[in-house]
Amino acid sequence: MLYLSDKAFLILAFNTAGMLLINKTLQNNNIKTDLVPAPPETGTVCAIVVRVNENDLETSKSILSREQVVYKDIIEDKKLKLQGLIDRKLGLAVSVEFLEILKKIEAGDDLSYEDIVYLLKTDKPKELDVIYATADRIRKEMVGDAVEIRGAIEFSNYCCKSCKYCGINATNEIAARYRMTEEEILEVVDNLHREGIKTVILQSGEDPLWSTERIIKLIRIIKARTGMRITLSVGELTKEEYKELKANGADNFLLKIETTNRKIFEDIHPDDDYDRRVQCSKWLKELGYINGSGNIIGLPGQEISDIARDIMFFKEMGINMIGIGPFIPAKGTPLENLPHGNIELTVRTVAVTRIVCKKVYLPSTTALASLDKDAQVWALNAGANTIMLINTPEKYRGSYRIYDNKNMVDMDSAIYAVKKSGRKFPAYLKISKEMNNVD
Repeated sequence: MLYLSDKAFLILAFNTAGMLLINKTLQNNNIKTDLVPAPPETGTVCAIVVRVNENDLETSKSILSREQVVYKDIIEDKKLKLQGLIDRKLGLAVSVEFLEILKKIEAGDDLSYEDIVYLLKTDKPKELDVIYATADRIRKEMVGDAVEIRGAIEFSNYCCKSCKYCGINATNEIAARYRMTEEEILEVVDNLHREGIKTVILQSGEDPLWSTERIIKLIRIIKARTGMRITLSVGELTKEEYKELKANGADNFLLKIETTNRKIFEDIHPDDDYDRRVQCSKWLKELGYINGSGNIIGLPGQEISDIARDIMFFKEMGINMIGIGPFIPAKGTPLENLPHGNIELTVRTVAVTRIVCKKVYLPSTTALASLDKDAQVWALNAGANTIMLINTPEKYRGSYRIYDNKNMVDMDSAIYAVKKSGRKFPAYLKISKEMNNVD
């Protein structure tokens, strides 16, 4: 454990560069730090702050003053305490073990691996009701009622990797390949900007022709034209490449671990290395990205214990965005004849992840919507707070087939899910006033 005492403090910066400078300065002076999601009172969803142990606080202040490193504020890292989870009505409908877990959640204490396994395994109806209600309450307190809307552009389905579950892997001969031009991408970006969307997700296979230099050129144009935040999902790169992309305007990066079971990871990623994937996530964190990861529910050989370890990985790594979706087979892949992942377990994993990780972006994923129209609603009611629209041009959409029968989630789909879950649209969307019934 990094922290020897129960109390820690958060050092807030004015921007990402300041946060990285604070962190580097303290580490260079032998202060143990961690980069963690900021708490709600800082005002920005999933910003990053520097955490230091209570015993190092005064020394940290002195070091920053001596080195003339400015910071915005220092606040205590308070636990989220939830009162009222336990009442007499629970009675014999729940187990003693479950009551002990609820006591931890009420007190704001971290759950153990065994606790997480229990929450993922229980089949008691009342316990399930409480799990979902607790996740939804934490979601409301940590990130509010607005469902964040992101726009995704799948700009290339060429890939040099051979991941067994993915329909655009390099060995899939039935995949219809395409690459969008810069002009095509920018046309979509302009449309998203007109709708008020603040973040565009640029997603592709690991396509060698879309080099880091070419992506940087595109990022610069998008920033100059729209000022939008940019999420990249383009696979494993070197630390220097991640650094260059960040320096030129990339804000967020999504690189899913898929599974923390090393054996399963190596089986489904025949030309990837588990340790390399973890190292990439560490680099992204060190460089100040809003850091995205996630897992797939229903991979061959996966156990509940594996999913619990995935959630612990997200927590320990301080992951900011966590995409959780069911496995869906894709034609032309080695796993094409396997059944899809369980929807209920996927939604429950979303709920338990919210309970454990608290202030994070949790998408109600496209994969869920691909299995059932209402599955996105269920995830929103279980702690999810984000929907990713598919904005790839129609002539290309069907070819970005990472799995079969993909639901092309559009604004109409998002409206359906948000309204049916009783949630709100964010104020930045052009349709927000109308859809939220605001005068």
